[in-house]
Amino acid sequence: MNALRHGDRGQEVRTLQQRLNLHGAGLDPDGDFGDATESAVRNYQRKVGLVIDGIAGTKTALALAGADCSNLLQHALLVKAAARLGVELAAVMAVNEVESQGSGFLDNGKPKILFERHIMYRQLSTPRAPGDDPDDLKANADQLAVLQPNLVNPKSGGYAGGTAEHQRLANARLIDDLCALESASWGAFQVMGYHAVRLGYASVTDFADRMALNESEQFEAFVRFIEADPALLKALKGKKWAAFAKAYNGPNYARNLYDTKLERAYQRHAAGGSIQEAA
Repeated sequence: MNALRHGDRGQEVRTLQQRLNLHGAGLDPDGDFGDATESAVRNYQRKVGLVIDGIAGTKTALALAGADCSNLLQHALLVKAAARLGVELAAVMAVNEVESQGSGFLDNGKPKILFERHIMYRQLSTPRAPGDDPDDLKANADQLAVLQPNLVNPKSGGYAGGTAEHQRLANARLIDDLCALESASWGAFQVMGYHAVRLGYASVTDFADRMALNESEQFEAFVRFIEADPALLKALKGKKWAAFAKAYNGPNYARNLYDTKLERAYQRHAAGGSIQEAA
């Protein structure tokens, strides 16, 4: 089911209304996603603990179908994060809506990842111990780039997507386990492994293990990432969406309209009076 929201019309909306009615919504299944349907979605999301955004996306559909949603992000954590960061809940909800990948897990239960071969090249070339010779490390990385360019490369690319990214990571771990884990982005918010220790994790292995547990752990990594970057936190507090998008998504943020999407999501959540309760 596609994500359904206020203003949508059609058979998918009618089906949604019928499913909500099974949980006591009392809607007229007219196929019109209006105020009453949005309210019913919010009430259902509140009931099951999902993020209360009024959007009937994949997670809401799964819950309505009776799936186990215990590993999904809970609304209570967004409320706590807003207080912890000292920002509006509507701002946190906007960032969650736009920056997350929708779900932090693949259909097979593994966390979403993206292996970055150019980061692998960089990490392999980086001295870690006093006796490391930068020239030797770079020479080794260059040799690996010739032999396995899909895994080690000065240039980005080579993405396979989905479950195939886990195979790329597994192959890279055979080259260097530490560098490989550092060279993947993890979970719904795609936090890079090389940030792990800086964000307070015992190791990148600890970080990867926790990203595989549930979306709550993935969201915690995201909150830590914002906390660790004063400029990013300042932009979020001030709702400077272009500055936030540039810091989080990189200089090409405007190409994907991240700042515009964040602004629109914030306005919608702010206008809807983002639900403050923790359940």
